[in-house]
Amino acid sequence: MSELSEFAFDKDLTLKLRDLQTPIKPYWARWTLPNVLALMAVIAALLWLLVNVPNRFVDPNALHITVILGALGLWRFGWWFTHSVRAMIYARLKWPQIRASADALWQEGWRPKRLHIQMTTYYEEPSITKRVIGSILGQIKRERIPTTLYIGTGSAYDENIIRQFVDTYAQDIPDDLAELVFIRQNQPGKRMAIGLILRAISRAGADPDDMVIFMDGDALYGQDVLKKTLSMFAYDPELQALTTDEEVICYGPTWIAKWLDMRFAQRRLAMQSHALSNRVLTLTGRMSVFRARHIVDPKFIRTIEADHLNHWLWGRFRFLSGDDKSTWYRLLSVGAKMTYVPDATVYTIEVIKENGLLRMVQNFRRWSGNMLRNGSRAIALGPRRMPFFIWWCVVDQRIAMWTMMVSPFMAVLGSIVAPGYIWNCLIWVIFSRVVLCMFLFGYSRRADMTWPFILYLNQVINASVKIYMIFHLSKQKWSNRGNQSAGDGDGLLEQLRNGFAKFQLVTAVTGFLTLLMIYVGLIELPF
Repeated sequence: MSELSEFAFDKDLTLKLRDLQTPIKPYWARWTLPNVLALMAVIAALLWLLVNVPNRFVDPNALHITVILGALGLWRFGWWFTHSVRAMIYARLKWPQIRASADALWQEGWRPKRLHIQMTTYYEEPSITKRVIGSILGQIKRERIPTTLYIGTGSAYDENIIRQFVDTYAQDIPDDLAELVFIRQNQPGKRMAIGLILRAISRAGADPDDMVIFMDGDALYGQDVLKKTLSMFAYDPELQALTTDEEVICYGPTWIAKWLDMRFAQRRLAMQSHALSNRVLTLTGRMSVFRARHIVDPKFIRTIEADHLNHWLWGRFRFLSGDDKSTWYRLLSVGAKMTYVPDATVYTIEVIKENGLLRMVQNFRRWSGNMLRNGSRAIALGPRRMPFFIWWCVVDQRIAMWTMMVSPFMAVLGSIVAPGYIWNCLIWVIFSRVVLCMFLFGYSRRADMTWPFILYLNQVINASVKIYMIFHLSKQKWSNRGNQSAGDGDGLLEQLRNGFAKFQLVTAVTGFLTLLMIYVGLIELPF
């Protein structure tokens, strides 16, 4: 992207947006001929393996391994199937009535008293910034929503771009309809920028029923996003927060773009399943909407600015990223109702200039760290503070990272007691991921037969990173915002902590492998 001029990039972005904004085709129409041929090739390869590879799943030496792998497979497949059924119920039975009722209220003239948009930006590409601001102002003007747009910046760079754009292209928007306020942060970090904006909203005397949007500087509004999201609060007076659908526009390696597409398909399925319980598992920082009554609470603001964890090994440390998880946990702890709006789409723009695999691991470190740091305290709230299904989803996130690693290790160990067992496991891995992706294609714009292989890579790397991160919760790095990092001190105390964390990690992984080897029969107990 850096090689493109601003004009060329803007033109390219227009084409990509036009492609994403076309109506989604019926399921089977999403299959291109190359992907149909790829599916047939995979099926043919699986049939060939089934015919030519001896069935060692029933080998007496490995039957007990097959039993545990089968049990784990049924459990994980059952969990996917549960999410799929719940997502279908939400999308086909619950959501249409909600959308019709919310739209009717909007057509009757309901509007929030005032909308407050908090947006943070940090040396963003000018074309992206202009597009984002244009999409916001266009919808404010069309829907006639009184709005104050607070933009948190770290320097005059982004401010000048936005000010010049507004002066040139938004002169016909009255000042009483849309007000622009810049908040220059005086301390580093996105959390501090958000905190300063929320304090400005509080000082402005926001009404408890005003709406507040949290968004990033690279989140581009899709069609009617404000109408589709804000009307939800008119429909449901108890609703306190919601998050939206996302599509990704990736400038980087092709396989990373495919991985991100797959991740967002997984997100759609999971979000609709969670929303059936009137909760979600994250209030995504790219675009979420809140009632102001919680947002202007000083405790909420302080949570955003200085959320932290008291850990027996790492002591008290502040969270670097994960402001969306902090807002989620805060609302979850007070029993706030949350939901997901599947037809309001925000387009996120990912610019990946470094090595694709390295960026993948970095993202997993950030996402998994945020999940683990907040998941433990969410679990501690207990199932009485939230729907049981949501509580169990959080618990399952911590269990799944270990169960995911059972199959690859069992495949290797099983081949020691039953040579060739790994080939049977390979058949299962390919077949199962193809089946799972057939579900995921229902939540994407197109079918892509690279997904089964990317999905397995995603699962193994994600589980590995989670296992590492659970013993290194204080280690944080965020390359997207000035290469912020935390937990990398080199003092004696920090060296001792890091050493003990590595000891814990090695001990846990060794214990995990030892248990598997005992179960397989490669190690005999001395009693």
